[in-house]
Amino acid sequence: MRKVLIIDTSLLCVWLQIPKMENCGSDDDKWDFKRVDEKIKSEIKQSTVLVLPLAVVIETGNHIAQTNNNHNVAQNFKEIMTKAADETSPWAAFGEQVELWEAEELKQLAAKFPQWAIAGTSMGDGSIVILGEHYQKKGFCVEFLTADKGLKAQQPSPPVQPKRRSSRKIN
Repeated sequence: MRKVLIIDTSLLCVWLQIPKMENCGSDDDKWDFKRVDEKIKSEIKQSTVLVLPLAVVIETGNHIAQTNNNHNVAQNFKEIMTKAADETSPWAAFGEQVELWEAEELKQLAAKFPQWAIAGTSMGDGSIVILGEHYQKKGFCVEFLTADKGLKAQQPSPPVQPKRRSSRKIN
């Protein structure tokens, strides 16, 4: 089964080594550059498709802009965004997400937001959940690469594989 790895802002910031964002996660689940880099490299070796959500692009860009001496980080981020836009392997086509921001889908996102807000889920995280559901419906196994336990808990379950019938004949 094909797999997508949807990268959350916090771990993308760690991977890009944005100053003052070099690690994240709880004490029992710390993420640093080495751990994120190893995870992403391992997934690439397994032919996992990496997904860069629109919300993550916006949030990460904001974090980069708020740091000093950010030229190298901004250049690295530009390269990732360009690869995603061009669907350069291992990145998923960024355009795939466009349909999730059309009028009807945006209304569905808006309808879900009040309940999410009560539960403490941000609009960015909610859009990641919807993106995960989108890929799950297309038959992908979806993993959220995040240190946020609340977001991780909303990761779609793997699609149910149809049971194969035995080819043996019973007499």
